[in-house]
Amino acid sequence: PAAWPSRLASSLLWALLGAALGGRQETSLGQALGLSAKPGPPVPSLLWRIFQRRQLQPPGASAPDRACRVEELNVPGNIIRVLADQGTETRGLPLSLSQATFLCLEKRLYFNFSVLEAGEQLTMAQLEINFSHNSYHTSSGGQIFELRLYQALQMSLRGMASHMYNHKLLVAQSFAQLHKSLLFNLTEVAKGWQTPSKNLGLILEISVSSRDSAMALPPRRLQNLCASIDSFLDTSLLVVSLNQKQCQASRKRRSSYYTPVTPSNLCKPRRLYISFNDVGWENWIIAPQGYMANYCLGECPFPLTAELNSTNHAILQTMVHSLDPEGTPQPCCVPVRLSPISILYYDNHDNVVLRHYEDMVVDECGCR
Repeated sequence: PAAWPSRLASSLLWALLGAALGGRQETSLGQALGLSAKPGPPVPSLLWRIFQRRQLQPPGASAPDRACRVEELNVPGNIIRVLADQGTETRGLPLSLSQATFLCLEKRLYFNFSVLEAGEQLTMAQLEINFSHNSYHTSSGGQIFELRLYQALQMSLRGMASHMYNHKLLVAQSFAQLHKSLLFNLTEVAKGWQTPSKNLGLILEISVSSRDSAMALPPRRLQNLCASIDSFLDTSLLVVSLNQKQCQASRKRRSSYYTPVTPSNLCKPRRLYISFNDVGWENWIIAPQGYMANYCLGECPFPLTAELNSTNHAILQTMVHSLDPEGTPQPCCVPVRLSPISILYYDNHDNVVLRHYEDMVVDECGCR
């Protein structure tokens, strides 16, 4: 119907509106959603899978409310972040610890927890250490890799091993071969990092040694094996948190594409597609590219019917309006039920975030 803006018309409307408001208004809108102003790193595959699963969930599906729980990780939460490591490598050359052991890598890991907002409850923190395919080694040579992860309790000085400091050993594992990805649950440790003074980061050490000291490999051989740790790629921390204020278990997402299409001048939802590219947010938002937001438009005539979702106040207001049209306006057509959407985006620290935003889609309108 002519009363319903097409996708193209609504996109042009938003583009013109963005140009009229200027960069300042655009920036303030982005800040309201906590969005970054520049592209960030690649999106982790786990977040893509979670986002796509939410997009494919059929309307009205009887699943636990996504506003309060991350089903894929089986933890409470409505905000998922992947924090990039901001630490520094403190040793890049092999260091002989003994005749049979070389320290290949020592790296300080640091994750900025200031991105968590006040009121967020941390429910999960999982460290991922990534290696490339070149890091695979068989155990036929008799060497093993040893990984140690410490919680830093005081700052380390460059060139001194972590065991010389007051650090807490969190993980000590040996591997016949390095795997491409190693995962460690650091939830309890990370809970203390929301206090900035307690977040001194982690110390990661990887060494190589011979299994049998009697058949120890020559130091040069161990040193060459250390060189393979150059394929060490990066570390990241998957953080899930729960914002209780945004956790509204009674709300369930409904597809905006099922908005009734019967033509009428009465108050009801009208289709409005918002393109994030048209409003200048394409550098912030990874997915979706846009969504059907809808809006409310129409009259609230006397007498109001049940289909118009009217309040008692609105019913009386229309009665008074019918008696005094000049002195009393008609009730307004406004949203009375909205549903959320999930947005995958970069924050101001180049972290990838998957967040559940409430009140984004107009599902029902009423006279108020």
